[in-house]
This record gives sequence, C-alpha cells and structure tokens, in this order.
Amino acid sequence: MSRFSTKRADTAPTISTSSLPDIIFILLFFFMVVVKLRESNLKVKAVTPYATELTKLEKKSLVNTMYIGRPLSQFVNQYGTKPRLQLNDKIADLNEIPLFLERHKVKLPEGQRPGITTSMKIDGDVTMGFVSDVKTELRKAGQLKVNYSAKKRTERSGF
Repeated sequence: MSRFSTKRADTAPTISTSSLPDIIFILLFFFMVVVKLRESNLKVKAVTPYATELTKLEKKSLVNTMYIGRPLSQFVNQYGTKPRLQLNDKIADLNEIPLFLERHKVKLPEGQRPGITTSMKIDGDVTMGFVSDVKTELRKAGQLKVNYSAKKRTERSGF
C-alpha cells in the first residue's frame, strides 16, 4: 500500500486591508471631537466667583484671557505669594500687557479688531487694588472691552 498525501498551501491567506483607511478616519474623527485642547497651563489659582446674570462670549477667537490670582503651591518659591498676572502660559508684569494685546491683534483681520474683548479670570481672594492696576494698563493700551469671568450660580452651589 502506498501513502497518499494531499498538497497544502505553503502561505497563509492574506488579510484584507481595504477597510483599514475607514477605521483610521473614524478613530481620527472620534479623537478630534472628544479631546479638548487646553488653552494654557495655569500657574495661578483662579477660582472665579458665582454670578446670576451671565452672558456667553460668542467668538472665542476675539477673546484675550488674563488670569489673576496667587501662584500655585509649586510656583510659590519662584513667584512669591502676592497676586500675579498670567498672560497665556507666562507670569507677566503689568508693563507686558500692551505687547500681549498687540500680538493678539496682529493675528486677526482688520475688520475684526474692534471686537476684541479681554476676559479676566480673577480669583475671589485677590484684592481690587491689583485688578484696578490691570484695568488701568488695559485703558492705556486702548483695550476698553473688558469681561469678568464667573461661574453660573445654581441651587447646588449654595450661594
């Protein structure tokens, strides 16, 4: 009796990759929708107060954000404990405000420049003396549209 053997293929069947681009684009779209980009890394404590009459700023591209508060615990050795001003990711002095405003203004088209608003996120523990100094510098720089950020007062907030 002789032995019969069947021939088998030496290679494994290939995996279809035709749906791979679709899967990649679905994942890309998912992460673009879900991930929120951080505006700036806070170096100061800026716990805004509660308010009842709030208005939402419509065009975020026309808003400059300034943070005013005491430095966080990891920055106390570097900046001290007095209230400080943060512009973007940098602790700044009051004399740097005009340059900060001008850099933002240059990025916008000429027609949108009058609509620029400065939003100040101020910690509740900061005295108004420092805030008044910031407002004076804003006036000197020609920035007259100023917004104070606050959180909406709810029944659960206790205020």
